[in-house]
Amino acid sequence: MLTPSCWSFCVLAAENGGIATVGAVNWIPTIIVCVLLLVGLICFSYMTKAGIIARATTKEAVRQPVFLLCLALAVVVLLINYVVPFFTLGEDVKMLKDCGLATILITGLLIAVWTASTSVADEIEGKTAMTLLSKPINRRQFVLGKYIGIFQAILWYMLPVVTVFLVLIYFKVSYDAKEGSKEIPTHAERIVEVYQVLPGVGLLLMEIAVMSAVSVAISTRLPMVVNLTSCFAIFVVGHLTGLLVQAGVLKLEFVQFMARLIATILPSLDLFNISAAVATGATVPPDYLGWSAIYCASYCCAAILLAFILFEDRDLA
Repeated sequence: MLTPSCWSFCVLAAENGGIATVGAVNWIPTIIVCVLLLVGLICFSYMTKAGIIARATTKEAVRQPVFLLCLALAVVVLLINYVVPFFTLGEDVKMLKDCGLATILITGLLIAVWTASTSVADEIEGKTAMTLLSKPINRRQFVLGKYIGIFQAILWYMLPVVTVFLVLIYFKVSYDAKEGSKEIPTHAERIVEVYQVLPGVGLLLMEIAVMSAVSVAISTRLPMVVNLTSCFAIFVVGHLTGLLVQAGVLKLEFVQFMARLIATILPSLDLFNISAAVATGATVPPDYLGWSAIYCASYCCAAILLAFILFEDRDLA
């Protein structure tokens, strides 16, 4: 019920001048939440037993060749998107934003799912988890530490990639204007374009956090190949849950029931998609980010609780 109104607000903002309309929105609560999240992660990592596992998982993830490969691949693709023209009649900046967000999302998801598979499933099958649990660390601390460690690795991945992405957007505005023989935009106009994509980066991080929690839950029972396949299927269906619910217009009770069941159980990943906002030049309002963050936190908690249940009676011997 909240999603259509929030997107309507975005479209209305675009029609009335985009940033000029929503720029006056107070973003202080969002900044405070981000700061509290970082402080909470630091306290968790250095003041709890599960934090020891989280730090080790983060170091392991960052040192993996997949992490460095995805990081380099994302930067190269962003640079290619910056140089290669899209032939969109002056809308290359929007295409750069859309392609850049998709690139960051796909590579980030690959790192998260791959790390969950190698860090959880492989350690369980390789009996490494049994050695860790022989120390004063219980199974719930093990699962929670693994998830927080994966999330911290994603933050380390996002930091350089997002920085390059924002810098490219800043210079792409001027580059696109020169290619079209237009007036060179001012510094304020460039910052507006950068500012418009920042909420999308936050929503991408939420989507990766949700899929990381799902991957950790699956990894407690299934091996890497099954985990990768399952997460791919959940990712695809999760972006189609809205369309599945709308299939109820066929007046078939069974179809409507199954669509609502799938939309309830699987994450509604389409909530984190801002392609419409990018296309219209609108800025996602803070209230939409807030509700999306609440949904993200709720689903992550549910997935981690499911991981606790699945791992509680898992035979490690």
